[in-house]
Amino acid sequence: MTPFIAPENSLGALPAKTAAQLIAASSDVVLIVDDKGVIRDVATGIEEIAKEDCSAWLGRPWIDTVTYESRPKVQSLLASATESGVPRWRHINLALAPNSDLPLMFSAIRIENKNHVVAIGRDLRQVAALQQRLVDAQQSMERDYWQLRQAETRYRHLFEMVPEAVLIVSAQTQKIVEANSRAASLFGRSPGEVVGRFVTDAFSETGQRSAQALLAGVRATGQSDETRCEGAQVGETLIVAASLFRQEDAAMFLVRIGHASDTPPLRAAARKSASDLLAETVNRMPDGFVVTDADGLILVANSAFLNLAQVATDEQLRGESLERWLGRSGVDLSVLIANLRQHGSVRLFSTNMRGEQGLSTEVEISAVSLQNHKPPCFGFAVRSTGRRLAPATTGSRSSARSVEQLAELVGQVPLKDLVQESTDLIEKLCIEAALELTQDNRASAAEMLGLSRQSLYVKLRRHGLGDLPTEGDKH
Repeated sequence: MTPFIAPENSLGALPAKTAAQLIAASSDVVLIVDDKGVIRDVATGIEEIAKEDCSAWLGRPWIDTVTYESRPKVQSLLASATESGVPRWRHINLALAPNSDLPLMFSAIRIENKNHVVAIGRDLRQVAALQQRLVDAQQSMERDYWQLRQAETRYRHLFEMVPEAVLIVSAQTQKIVEANSRAASLFGRSPGEVVGRFVTDAFSETGQRSAQALLAGVRATGQSDETRCEGAQVGETLIVAASLFRQEDAAMFLVRIGHASDTPPLRAAARKSASDLLAETVNRMPDGFVVTDADGLILVANSAFLNLAQVATDEQLRGESLERWLGRSGVDLSVLIANLRQHGSVRLFSTNMRGEQGLSTEVEISAVSLQNHKPPCFGFAVRSTGRRLAPATTGSRSSARSVEQLAELVGQVPLKDLVQESTDLIEKLCIEAALELTQDNRASAAEMLGLSRQSLYVKLRRHGLGDLPTEGDKH
């Protein structure tokens, strides 16, 4: 801090009131402390301190208003306070409510001709928040870094352990970017010496044409494929499989090479491996997944669905109707199946799951129809929504306003009329909810509400819902 060059000329004999206003305006907290360290006056612009009775600090030692670890700093600050020169700044935490403290940066200046010290404090909460965010970001980066390192280690280990020759090849140049030891043996070199060579160098002249045709086809279609190629050694037949992927902005080939004599068809093995991986992933995913036949009888379910249904094994589910655990009034499953047969898929259908032990869970369901499968079946993904915050929908706001309006009529309108209006309001809300749950399928909505279709149309017309003509519009 650079002090004023000539304070006597620029400030002159500054009145005490004006000096107090200047000090308070330039700081967040100002304490006037006597030579014994006792607070004699206080000024603050921080809301958390202003809410407290600051007058209670008067007559108390400053050291008693701070946290335990800040007490030595207060003593040091008071001891080093000078009438002139560069003041020292120390981080001090003021003790407010129990288990609550306020970080401030304090400096102390002794007043000329008085045995008092002015302690000026600046709020550090924003700085502390930024520092905490920086620390959190650094820790997150370190965690991500170690996760990447561990993933790379696993990748390297797997890359070397696979029994096939595996190469990463640039789709643009067809040069090898990376190769495992098995692949390097095809070239008679070490993995490091293979990098930068053309992948076709592992084949004979005839095999090179086959390999180039394979890579061109994979790049054009994006679909994995395989072929037989003649190796560089006489009489050697290799099975080559290639797939395309993107790394950053570049297209790359994953090329696997095996001998025809000891390697099963690579593409069939890849399909089997992918199928097993998909099945394992579905079984371990945190959302429920269940497959039923065309009548809604359960064929298979994953572990998350078993937890929602509160059963121990999938044997307890197999052959049972999904309706046993799903939906309200036995209607939701029929609504889902009807929509699946008509549209082929359903998204975000809201309902609830009833467990065997009585647990009810709010869920949303997305489903798909597999009509081409023999026999046809349905797949249902079930996601729990019980922990979500309920969105403030337009309907809820309007219903809240309607209830308030009805409450205001108490004492002005007879109870009979109020009950009638409340009944109409509840009836309208229930019909709107049923239409929303069934995606405006009025037949299903009527079944859900326990009404005939004709009765539902009468109520829709009466409440002005569903774009139906009123009685007066009929000719």
